[in-house]
Amino acid sequence: MSGELILLVDDEPHITELSQMYLEKEGYSVTAVHDGQAAIETVESLNPPLMVLDLMLPEMDGFEVCRKLRADNNAVLILMLTARDDDIDKIVGLEIGADDYMTKPFNPRELVARVKALLRRATLPSEIGREIIQIGNISIDQGSRDVIVGGEKIPLRTQEFDLLVTFAEHKGLVLKREQLLNLAWGYEYFGQTRTVDVHVAHLRKKIKNATVKIETVTGIGYKMVL
Repeated sequence: MSGELILLVDDEPHITELSQMYLEKEGYSVTAVHDGQAAIETVESLNPPLMVLDLMLPEMDGFEVCRKLRADNNAVLILMLTARDDDIDKIVGLEIGADDYMTKPFNPRELVARVKALLRRATLPSEIGREIIQIGNISIDQGSRDVIVGGEKIPLRTQEFDLLVTFAEHKGLVLKREQLLNLAWGYEYFGQTRTVDVHVAHLRKKIKNATVKIETVTGIGYKMVL
């Protein structure tokens, strides 16, 4: 992991400078740019494994950057930043191909944890040989990372799949948001848990025809039930 290139895309110098300092302390190589067009060009020229992408950018906003990269089948991991605590922004970001998001202002230690977790999940070997999880009409193959609901293959992004597996492995148990961050994202709680809520909402839409449901336990978290 040491030395991997992280691209920071933000037009607020104090954010890029602070983020760069924390990431470089962890051994990452960091390049920073300040507008959307420069982000596209840098991804194409340097091919970084991960990009921290602000939504509000000059020239081209973060949504458009994400759309263009995914339209070109570029697999760079995208951690999206938004200054607004608006679920619509986050859900749209996930739908067009972002891998995770954070809301500003954020703790730079959390940024480092998110970056580490995304890169670690992206390089995990396939779990060939593990049993397929079958719950109700959902079949989850951890080797191929395929999900079948009622005979239909459901495309899930990396984090959605990991979240679904976590719920399936703890069926019937109430999981706090902090527990889900640790189990499905792979990092400790640093103060923001809204990413869990947005991913759960997105996952619910994708498995809406399943005979299992992800229930909200008010004030605590979520659980999967038949």
